[in-house]
Amino acid sequence: MTGTATAPFTADDYRARMERAAREAADAGLAGLLVAPGPDLVWLTGYAPTAATERLTLLVLAPGRDPVLVVPTLEAPDAAKAAGAPALTLRDWTDGKDPYAATAALLGTGGRLGISDNAWAMHLLGLQKILPATSYASLTEALPMLRAVKDAAELELMAAAGAAADRAFEEIRKVPFAGRRETEVGADLAGLLRRYGHSQVDFTIVASGPNGANPHHEVGDRVIERGDMVVLDFGGLKDGYGSDTSRTVHVGEPTEEERRVHDLVRAAQEAGFRAVRPGVACQEVDRAARAVITDAGYGEYFIHRTGHGIGVTTHEPPYMIEGEERPLVPGMCFSVEPGVYLPGRFGVRIEDIVTVTEEGGRRLNDTTRELVIVD
Repeated sequence: MTGTATAPFTADDYRARMERAAREAADAGLAGLLVAPGPDLVWLTGYAPTAATERLTLLVLAPGRDPVLVVPTLEAPDAAKAAGAPALTLRDWTDGKDPYAATAALLGTGGRLGISDNAWAMHLLGLQKILPATSYASLTEALPMLRAVKDAAELELMAAAGAAADRAFEEIRKVPFAGRRETEVGADLAGLLRRYGHSQVDFTIVASGPNGANPHHEVGDRVIERGDMVVLDFGGLKDGYGSDTSRTVHVGEPTEEERRVHDLVRAAQEAGFRAVRPGVACQEVDRAARAVITDAGYGEYFIHRTGHGIGVTTHEPPYMIEGEERPLVPGMCFSVEPGVYLPGRFGVRIEDIVTVTEEGGRRLNDTTRELVIVD
């Protein structure tokens, strides 16, 4: 990433996001928010330092105060170019000065503060030392839904990322699989994602044969053989927003059991998708998909949640899992990805990104969910 976000957002967009974040922090009983370099900072300001270092960079949002970005002096020129810079005040500090004192001056002496999950421990400890009466909560804990509901422009970017991943799948199904290593097919997938506009490839899982029974196998040196099921799960960031899709293909003709398990997962994925509508608890999506697999006798082989949120990162709240009673809201985006994993044999996963609409759900991935035969 560079110093400015690639998404076409204006300073007013970033101002509105920072104002909403400050309001939500106050509603949650927080004295303020501290946002370190990472996805939250990009989403709130459009600023992404070229590299996070030991020098403190921190956005300070406090109720009733204008937003301030504390930055090292040598990085201030880049920060000033960010799309959201006109909506905040830059406060730079030079080497040899105490950045924690500069930050503390923007906050009260006590209270509970929300802080980015990826803030460096040395920075948090530095703030605690100078503000001993403060306590801290991670943003995921304190404001888990901060980025969850996407606006129209964000949804366009999400749809474009999904379409790019779909194009990559349509191309990868044409390449030879048999006799090639998983790493080779994974490299093909990564190249295709980049060809279709991804600036960042986060993962290219190519799990063949018995490796498919490990949901996060990624790629290895195993040579793909005829008769293998192959789980493909891949995604990354395009114009700052995430893609993530899974399809399971078969090298040559599948057995009757392999077709049956694939059909089962496809039915479960459809059931999870059909459960999506405003006001329904997240856990109901998991329940709908899981019930299909459990009723067919494969429940013990569905070993992960049904889905996760996605946006400026490929994994974020909300999560489609038992116990998550948060209601679905139009604009939320998340995966629906049930799977069956038979140890030592094969696995099947089918995944689409889905967004909640006023009427129900809309898929952002449109490639076939039928079992694809590859060479």
